[in-house]
Amino acid sequence: MDQVTEAHCLEYESKPDVLVTAPGRFHLIGEHCWYFKDKTLSMAVNLPVYLSVSVRNDSALRFYYPQLKERKRANVSTLKFRREDRWANALKAIIFAFGECGFSCRGMNITVWSDILPSAGFGITTAMKVAMALAIRALFHPNCTDAQLLQVIDRGNRFFLNAGNFISDIYTAMYSEENSCLLIDHSKNTYKAVPFNFDGYSIVLTDARVPRISLWNEDTVRIPENFLLLAELKNQKNGFWIYEESETEINDVLSAVSENTRRKLICIMKEHDCIMDAVPALESGNFPQFARMVNKSHEDMRDLFEISCPEIDWLAKRVLEFDPAATVRNPSACARITGKGFGRCLYTFMKTDDIDNYVQKLAEYERIFGFTASYYVVKPERGAHVIECSVK
Repeated sequence: MDQVTEAHCLEYESKPDVLVTAPGRFHLIGEHCWYFKDKTLSMAVNLPVYLSVSVRNDSALRFYYPQLKERKRANVSTLKFRREDRWANALKAIIFAFGECGFSCRGMNITVWSDILPSAGFGITTAMKVAMALAIRALFHPNCTDAQLLQVIDRGNRFFLNAGNFISDIYTAMYSEENSCLLIDHSKNTYKAVPFNFDGYSIVLTDARVPRISLWNEDTVRIPENFLLLAELKNQKNGFWIYEESETEINDVLSAVSENTRRKLICIMKEHDCIMDAVPALESGNFPQFARMVNKSHEDMRDLFEISCPEIDWLAKRVLEFDPAATVRNPSACARITGKGFGRCLYTFMKTDDIDNYVQKLAEYERIFGFTASYYVVKPERGAHVIECSVK
């Protein structure tokens, strides 16, 4: 925290008027299900983004990212998406969207501090957007409600970045609590904190450094026809909805799609089931049940949704081998690919005593595959918040 303030002072020769932090995040299960109005189980973690801002007397914008040693420039009145601005486009999108929503902004000097770069895929770009939104609200529009703030972020994503607006990413960055996961219901746009209390276990995020290669276009699954097919297979039960369990009914409804699409839609259905079983396991502190759901979800991502890769699968398998007494029904660890898939990132829940074993496996992984993985031992973190603000 002191480092970002020091960097800001050195760069702009003035102290920041506001300092904000937002957490990194990863999705445990369900991150590919948002289009079908299903649920996502996510966790904010202590991979923080810090954002310091000082107000200028003109309309100029200055952006500084010390870890990248990069500086970008823009102007409030002429904001445009520029490919060469890369990470700064996320910040510009929020400033642009405030104006689009009727909230004015002045010029600012902005410093981004994050030891994890946006390319790692742990929600760093979303954290930057949310931190920028909180900073602007604190500086210029303290009466802006959370609902209005969410609208600002939505407009920035859609109309400046020409990108999707994923509420699971945004809610996790904004509303997470310490020692908790966040269950997001995309059909209702609601969230619920779910306790995460497994003593003796550690959470390890791994960037396997495998180049992301799109083996197929996920948008081919996210089409209205498939949305309607899965809607036919949803049933109400005890105030909740579940997917149809009858294979005959499932096969009948999905008979019109290709076998490739059928596998992926069934994977979406199974993801919902995994979440519905994982949440009570978290609430009751039943680690084996929770771990079974995570491991099952990874298998489905690998075999049905087809977004994993040999490198990620190798790491996941090694984690499950640490305890020789563990079984498929009674696991003592779990691992799953996370993020967009097609390579790159993995999360694991393992006994804290096994972390050294995992580090040794990462060295073996490098010898076998040629990629130098990086890993982070993390814990659940609270959502974005203002640390300091000198503006009254």
